[in-house]
Amino acid sequence: MKELRVSAYAVCVDDGKVLLARWVSAGGERLWTLPGGGLDHAEDPLDAAVREVEEETGYTVAVDTLLGMSTIRRRHPRGPGREADFHGLGIVYDAHVVGGTLRHEVGGSTDQAAWVDLGQVAALDRIALVDIGLELHRVRPPNGRATGVPAP
Repeated sequence: MKELRVSAYAVCVDDGKVLLARWVSAGGERLWTLPGGGLDHAEDPLDAAVREVEEETGYTVAVDTLLGMSTIRRRHPRGPGREADFHGLGIVYDAHVVGGTLRHEVGGSTDQAAWVDLGQVAALDRIALVDIGLELHRVRPPNGRATGVPAP
């Protein structure tokens, strides 16, 4: 079975820190990620990024520019004898905070939100999207593809 998930994320960097959210997997694993998530049906990706940042961190953001995209393909079990051929497409924006107050999400897919020193990111348990987003933010490649980060 083929599955496609389109998501939108925001890279918010301010004063040497990046805004991250801690994702909790169905199995209970906790990994840091960029704030963002899946698009609702017919939702514009930019609007989804703004909505997801507010849901996961409490902040209202303004999107400054499209940084690029990330793609991932994995196989996941989907019940006895069934497997999903999963393709995730992540749209990554550069954004900045314009309002709100930092808080943790309640009842969602993340359990914490925090500003993390850029120098401390490498020590975190995180998904590859964090590194991809930070490279896109730093390099701003014209083709929107991060090349200095191993594929997820």
